[in-house]
Amino acid sequence: MSEQIEQGQLWLTQLLTLMGVPCGVECSQSAKDGPYWLTIAAQDLEPEQIEWLIGDRGKLIDTIQYLANTLLNASHDRPVQHPYTVELADYRVRRQAELEALVDQVAQKVRATGQEVELMDLSAAERRQIHTLFKESEDLTTESRGAEPHRRLFVLRRKLR
Repeated sequence: MSEQIEQGQLWLTQLLTLMGVPCGVECSQSAKDGPYWLTIAAQDLEPEQIEWLIGDRGKLIDTIQYLANTLLNASHDRPVQHPYTVELADYRVRRQAELEALVDQVAQKVRATGQEVELMDLSAAERRQIHTLFKESEDLTTESRGAEPHRRLFVLRRKLR
């Protein structure tokens, strides 16, 4: 295991202890250059603690992940910085499936009506995921408008050149 992922594991374990929910953290990397996954041991927590750590629409787990990426990469030059994904009770996996279903639904609507569709209440990370999901589309594109915390993502037809 690399030093960076070990630092991530130690940092998250200490953070959870300071938050009053001491529990284990498992580390993995699904692909050679993929993100480091820091998985909070759900079996060590009560259902209420899991719900609290995920937060309303994933806000707390997103904040923890943002802090992990910011703090754990701060002392490294960009070429050696590595993304961290914080997971708990398969929240990220479930949310990815929800976002993929939303992308399919919105794509059908934009294609059928020709009108842009606004997606609200997405975190910055979720907006990035949707931008990535639409990147390969030949006929649709995405754009973000507005400023945080009211930034919105729009799906629209790609302009023909």
